[in-house]
Amino acid sequence: MIITHCHIDHVGRIPYLLAAGFNKPIYATVATAALLPMVIEDALKIGVTQNHRIIKLYLKKLNQLIKPVEYNQWFSLDFDSVSTRDVLPQTNSAADDIHQADITLIESPQVQSIHIDSPKIHSSYTQAKAKFRTAGHILGSAYVEIELSTASIVRSEIEHKPKNIHKANHRVVFSGDLGATHTPLLASPKSPYRADTLVIESTYGDKNHQGRKQRSESLKKVIKKSVADNGVVLIPAFSIGRTQELLYELEQLIYRYQSKNEMWQQIEVIVDSPMAAKFTERYIEFKTLWDKEAKQRLSQHRHPLDFEQLYTVGSHQEHLATIEYLSKRNKPAIVIAASGMCTGGRIQNYLAKLLGNPTTDIIFVGYQATGTTGREIQAYGPKGGYCIIDGKRVDIKAGVHTVSGYSAHADQRNLVNFVKGMRVKPTLIRIVHGDSQAKSALATEYKKLLPDTKVEIGK
Repeated sequence: MIITHCHIDHVGRIPYLLAAGFNKPIYATVATAALLPMVIEDALKIGVTQNHRIIKLYLKKLNQLIKPVEYNQWFSLDFDSVSTRDVLPQTNSAADDIHQADITLIESPQVQSIHIDSPKIHSSYTQAKAKFRTAGHILGSAYVEIELSTASIVRSEIEHKPKNIHKANHRVVFSGDLGATHTPLLASPKSPYRADTLVIESTYGDKNHQGRKQRSESLKKVIKKSVADNGVVLIPAFSIGRTQELLYELEQLIYRYQSKNEMWQQIEVIVDSPMAAKFTERYIEFKTLWDKEAKQRLSQHRHPLDFEQLYTVGSHQEHLATIEYLSKRNKPAIVIAASGMCTGGRIQNYLAKLLGNPTTDIIFVGYQATGTTGREIQAYGPKGGYCIIDGKRVDIKAGVHTVSGYSAHADQRNLVNFVKGMRVKPTLIRIVHGDSQAKSALATEYKKLLPDTKVEIGK
């Protein structure tokens, strides 16, 4: 198994694979290997079980299988695993309920998976190797280059002895999730030299993001209002990537304006998400992966993810005390909390308490899906409406703002430039990981760029 990054939509089924007897190496970058157990543990606790023994067993098994690999380092793949599926018999292969899985499969590192018949992938290639390249999506994220090859021996017709060896190869590039160019903290992805086949995401295949300078200005305007009226700014955000990016930009704004207005020095930036706090620690631990700008701040003795005005909230009691404190405070504050779409997590308690206060502002920095509390606030807040939180009506008197450009995904321009930058262009492009409109729009752009390349839209 090759992991491109540890967002839950890419790794959430791993416990089910372990329950089904998966016992092969799990390759990931060094940073992703460090983050992955944290993500899986949180997912198990929230969505599966609170049984500490089961969680411990799954994490133990996961850690046994993880193989950390540095960026730009080739590693060999078992080619047989490309052509066949090794899982347990049908009774456990679905593993719809982790509780019902045969626990011995998780407890014993010696258990062997059982091969069952499956359609073969017919290929002339006999060898495979892969390497991770920086994707710039979140910490540890990567796109993958896979080289398929075969060594064929040409024999002399007279002596029937090997005459020479001809090595054919095919380069497949799998994008995973590519980051947007020039996002804070992480280096932007660079195009590979070559891709014969490209499998690429298309989350924003039909859109281009707001520029970094524009979004920073939008963020500053809302915070200036908060500074003026001693209000609270609420920012629902995902724990991995988005929170750290926001901290980075908030530190820059405070650093820039605190000499012009001393109230900027008094702003409290509160991260109320235990998971976000843990991931922020990892971002600091892996600061060698930061981009040039972020490293320059460190050289200036600035700490963009651990600055003076930053506070983290741990326990539930501390969380409740913070809400009470903010409802009575007389200085500005910014709260970053999960979940990003306000469907759960600690952000809901802040919303229930503070949405009715006109000195409160809420900033959405990510997509709000239909049916989520975040979408309700976006739609009805500007009209003086209300939303439902924990079954109760909450009137919205707070200012509601949406700042685009904070997506961790490459936009259409980035996705096209990723292919433009390749010296050897693909003969096949398969577009995945996006809605139908985004896939179609990106396919149109690729066909314009490479008229002779076959462009397919995946399901």
